[in-house]
This record gives sequence, structure tokens and C-alpha cells, in this order.
Amino acid sequence: MHAAVGDRILVHGRTVGASDRRGEIVEVRGDDGGPPYLVRFADGHEGLIFPGSDCEVSPAENNA
Repeated sequence: MHAAVGDRILVHGRTVGASDRRGEIVEVRGDDGGPPYLVRFADGHEGLIFPGSDCEVSPAENNA
């Protein structure tokens, strides 16, 4: 997975009843756009993410 600052990330809930979490990538700490990513979620919480198969990244230019 590759991402850039400003891209959006969607983390799907992994258990029944768990909601999806949406956020913006504010820092890319891996090489060549790879993880880990520092993400600011919609509720203001920031966390370091190593995305798995339950995540989707959409480029900043598609986030109008």
C-alpha cells in the first residue's frame, strides 16, 4: 500500500457492529509512501496505522 500526506483512509470495522473509521493521512513514515501512517481521524484522535486488508486509501485529488 502506498499513500501521501492528504490522502484519506477508511478502516472498515472488523467485527459485527463495529463502525468504519475515516481519517486523513497527516504523515507518511515509511519509505516510498509505505506504512506506517500517522492518521487524524474524524473525531480528532491521531494514531499510527499499519494498514491491513481492512483499509482503503483514496488519493487527495479524489476527495473533493
